[in-house]
Amino acid sequence: MIQDDEAAREARVEDEERRVHRHPNYMAIFWWLFGLTAGEVSYSVFTHPPRAVLMSVLVGLAIVKATLVALFFMHLKFEKKTLGIIVASTLLLGVILVSVGMAEKLLPRP
Repeated sequence: MIQDDEAAREARVEDEERRVHRHPNYMAIFWWLFGLTAGEVSYSVFTHPPRAVLMSVLVGLAIVKATLVALFFMHLKFEKKTLGIIVASTLLLGVILVSVGMAEKLLPRP
């Protein structure tokens, strides 16, 4: 009987620990964002790739930075899956819109 109570108590503690999320290291995320921004600036200033390559790299890095901000500063990493699906679908729409804009600029006009 005592072992059953102790096992139930341990199960409750483990369940509570799973529900409570750990706080992310905001300074580490800040330094990652700072490093990615410094990389974007140095890439665009010190190298001179073709415009399409430059735009693709900068948009890719912006997507990575937006994902980091959404996951950690907006706490989406710790939300339910349905909210993640909603946010992912809007991100997909954003990628489509950006790619259409890039195609307008890069592809030749008929």
